Amino acid sequence: MRKLISFLINHSPIFVYAFYLVICFVLLFKFNPYQQSVFFSSANEMAGRFYIMTSGITGYFGLQEINRDLQKQNGNLEMELIRLRDEVSRLSGDSLLVRTSADSSLSRYDFQIAQVINNSVFKTHNYITLNKGRKDGIHSEMGVIDQNGIVGIVNVVSDHYAVAISLLNPKLRLSCKVKGSNYFGSLVWDGKDPRFAVLEELPRHVKFVKGDTIVTSGYSSVFPEGLMVGTVDGFSKQRNDNFYALTVKLSTDFFRLNDVRILDDKGQKERRILEMEAKKDE
Repeated sequence: MRKLISFLINHSPIFVYAFYLVICFVLLFKFNPYQQSVFFSSANEMAGRFYIMTSGITGYFGLQEINRDLQKQNGNLEMELIRLRDEVSRLSGDSLLVRTSADSSLSRYDFQIAQVINNSVFKTHNYITLNKGRKDGIHSEMGVIDQNGIVGIVNVVSDHYAVAISLLNPKLRLSCKVKGSNYFGSLVWDGKDPRFAVLEELPRHVKFVKGDTIVTSGYSSVFPEGLMVGTVDGFSKQRNDNFYALTVKLSTDFFRLNDVRILDDKGQKERRILEMEAKKDE
């Protein structure tokens, strides 16, 4: 208390000056119309700029929630469109519609929106941490995609979080094909550029050109057929010229991952049980 009193006494001239300064400003702007109008116009301009700045900041952070809602709505609309196509083709018996519905295999899938809370890109083996876990219905071997393409596969799950093996990880090999072709190869990241991967063991007689689309083959219980992976950027020969190795420019931007979809194959469990029973007979 003594220190406070001593401080006030030692700095009393400053406080007295500030007190009289405030009184002068009050008298000046209260009883002089011109000064009052100048003050309020300046104050309004400063307040307007402040509100614009704060609105921009809050709006920016609000975009994450808006983007998450849009992802969910887009996913729901995509699933609904697929179901409608299947229903129309079933009722009309239109085989052409069945053939052109490239993503019809998605009809057996549900999905959840999750947020990426940790993501590595430049390591030899990259992983992605998501904010959904076992209590949200997430389990291992679930596919992870975003609005652009394949992201990875869920590997380890806790109650509230999940870690996925990124497509930028040599441990993950993905069965893919050139869109429009029935021949498939194995996509793997070579550990070099996060923008590119390599589609290996593609038969040499497969026709393709630079810019062709690479999609999932469907030979997996994780990803359905026809999901976007990337585009052909170049190629080389391998294994005595019998196979091509295509350089694929990935459609997913791993530098900007935010919200993703976790795919849940409703028939995955049944398929695994059946495959395990088949192996027992070998």
